Amino acid sequence: MKQQLVLVGNGMAGMKVIEELLALAPERYDITVFGAEPHGNYNRILLSPVLAGEKQPDEILINPIDWYAERGIQLHCGKAVTVVDRDARIVRTDCGIVQPYDQLILATGSLPFVLPIPGRDLAGVVCYRDLHDVEQMLSASRQFRNAVVIGGGLLGLEAAYGLQKQGMAVTVVHLLPTLMDRQLDATAATLLQQTLEARGIKFKMAVQTSALLGTERVTAVQFADGSSIPADLVVMAAGVRPNIALAQRSGLGCERGVLVSDTLQSSDARIYAVGECVQHRGQCYGLVAPLYEQARVCAAQLAGNSEAFYQGSMTSTKLKVTGVELFSAGEFQGGDGCDSIVYQDAGAAVYKKVVLRGDKLVGAVLYGDTVDGGWYFQLMKAQTSVAALRDSLLFGPVSEAEGGGQQAVLDWPDDKPVCDCNGVCKGKIVETIRGKNLQTLDAVRAHTKASASCGACTPMVEQLLAAAVGDNYSAPALPAMCSCTTLSHDAVRSAIREQKLLSLSQIFQTLAWRHADGCDKCRPALNFYLLAAWPGEAQDDSQARFVNERMHANIQKDGSYSVVPRMWGGVTNSHELRSIADVVDKFQIPTVKITGGQRVDLLGVKKSDLPGVWADLAKAGFVSGHAYGKALRTVKTCVGSEWCRFGTQDSTAMGIQLEKLTWGAWTPHKFKMAVSGCPRNCAEATIKDFGVIAIESGWELHVGGNGGIKLRGTDVLCRVETMAEVEEYCLAFMQLYRDEGRYLERTAPYLERVGLAYVQQRVVHDAAGRQLLAQRFRDSQQHFQKDPWAELASPASRERFIPIVDLS
Repeated sequence: MKQQLVLVGNGMAGMKVIEELLALAPERYDITVFGAEPHGNYNRILLSPVLAGEKQPDEILINPIDWYAERGIQLHCGKAVTVVDRDARIVRTDCGIVQPYDQLILATGSLPFVLPIPGRDLAGVVCYRDLHDVEQMLSASRQFRNAVVIGGGLLGLEAAYGLQKQGMAVTVVHLLPTLMDRQLDATAATLLQQTLEARGIKFKMAVQTSALLGTERVTAVQFADGSSIPADLVVMAAGVRPNIALAQRSGLGCERGVLVSDTLQSSDARIYAVGECVQHRGQCYGLVAPLYEQARVCAAQLAGNSEAFYQGSMTSTKLKVTGVELFSAGEFQGGDGCDSIVYQDAGAAVYKKVVLRGDKLVGAVLYGDTVDGGWYFQLMKAQTSVAALRDSLLFGPVSEAEGGGQQAVLDWPDDKPVCDCNGVCKGKIVETIRGKNLQTLDAVRAHTKASASCGACTPMVEQLLAAAVGDNYSAPALPAMCSCTTLSHDAVRSAIREQKLLSLSQIFQTLAWRHADGCDKCRPALNFYLLAAWPGEAQDDSQARFVNERMHANIQKDGSYSVVPRMWGGVTNSHELRSIADVVDKFQIPTVKITGGQRVDLLGVKKSDLPGVWADLAKAGFVSGHAYGKALRTVKTCVGSEWCRFGTQDSTAMGIQLEKLTWGAWTPHKFKMAVSGCPRNCAEATIKDFGVIAIESGWELHVGGNGGIKLRGTDVLCRVETMAEVEEYCLAFMQLYRDEGRYLERTAPYLERVGLAYVQQRVVHDAAGRQLLAQRFRDSQQHFQKDPWAELASPASRERFIPIVDLS
């Protein structure tokens, strides 16, 4: 007869016990799970990507409801256990459920610490602990502007990043002078703060919050020095405390957490405890790796392995903020009896510090380049002597003898955590790769979940895959650009540059194209690559373009065309409007519409009338708006400081200048810009390919936004002071995108592919490189900045727009 096993707490630690136990002894127990939240088990450490809009809630589920039913587990969602009757060996819930147990697991987690200050109960004050909290924050971000996060620790910074990604103006308030003081030293903390400030997050350091102001909803945060800042949303991220209330009511031994032995048993041998609610050898843990280590030992004990013991964990820290590389572990602060070895490259924002006691590595903190973090962590855990490596320790495992190479990753201990998100160790990954003959990263993800969440461990998983597969492994190749070739977009572009190919025919011949004239997929891409690589020299084949670009107007569903004259920065005047009205009347254009980019769209133009429309518009001073092209579309502006009482800079002038600099530039895909005169962002600059927001000290530059089918907010590139700097950074970014973006790849996927840090390195940190990129863009504009309408409005070109006579 099976024993009754009850788990209180449907979180990551408790359910890890169940998963491990099912693998070890699937027939030993009838299992009942109680969870206070109305969900299946989800990955709590991926709440930050959900808040940032990078994942959806269903993407972080570990075990959906069906998973429990399929394994015969009775799941009670949204039911809180309130009583553990140890004498009767039963638990009772708040809704009257009574469940007997032979063995009981407490995995009640932790509770957020709420500052005991006036106003903490106001609407708009939330903690950051579960999906419900995230839903509240997302709802607030859609209605309000100002968010204040109290707490500059790991959780607080992830909350700040997520809210900033949702468009809120975020200020982080921290009691101490440096961020993440438990995980970073002062240098790394300063670099982190500078990085986040560049993304638009503000900080108020070394201040004590005294009250939250407001009547029904919070309106401001007040500090002990009497100052205050506005707040529509306040997130308390000031730490967590083990949730031990149920254990205390049950008479179990508790201090800060539920006291457990090395077998994870509490003071009652029939009651185990794991996770954040536990205190083991004086330590409480809040990271997933130690919780999973506890879970494995607990499962082994429950399966009958009395030799399994938990002896504590060494922890490491990573930050779940896209584009921020941060790692720390052990005694990173150093101190008496310790030596520190430090490397810092301020220009590249890279900082490395390792701490040694004797010949042992005891701590490390890395910022900007964390690829060797796992190696350092293993040296610490294994207490390996690094005396022979001391001179090269900061450069990582540079040789196989020092721990690098494929054999080295296979020599990692099997219990080395690789994927913290899903608690997958090296041994499990290698065993699965070999057992199932896996050959690709996607297959490893599907079978082990490693690398399937935040992706931070992907390089390690790829190393393990390459080492386990051996000589038969080949890194995944980039897909061919079309069926005409086996070459990828990148390979073709390299060939165009290296072999100075100047025409489509040269490409087809030199690169052994399968089809003599290419196809409708490769011809437009190749024509763009030629023009981008060799402006002024490459042969432009207009017939390689899509129909809209060939006709320099958008074809509509009835066969007519739409025409959008360019209005610099969205500004017009009575003469231009009168001229447009005359064109509308003369050519009987049926519809005139204002576009989303502040321009006038003339819809329903007959093909035969296009040259006449263009000629009349040209007489009034208009040039093509390129609304049809893979090119700069518009630069949207607000009225800025010239008219708006909130405007801090002249956004209209800035937008006009940017548009006059960049119109006509061919790009891998359409390219949109906007300039807002203040952080209210009326021009919606944070969903543009390049966005500019005026701030008191100058301008904040954004990149990689997309307001299309897949909405993506921008990332903050940097802040600059002058309009000339805005121009230079804009041109440099456009040239970089033009050099490296694959045809039909918007800036949003381009940025996600190469990484914000890379773009910042090329455009922000490398001043000489930025100036070169900007100058290359300017040079190319002398070839591209020609109005196609003016050329096609000539009498000689009009014949191509005259319809063929119907002879039927």
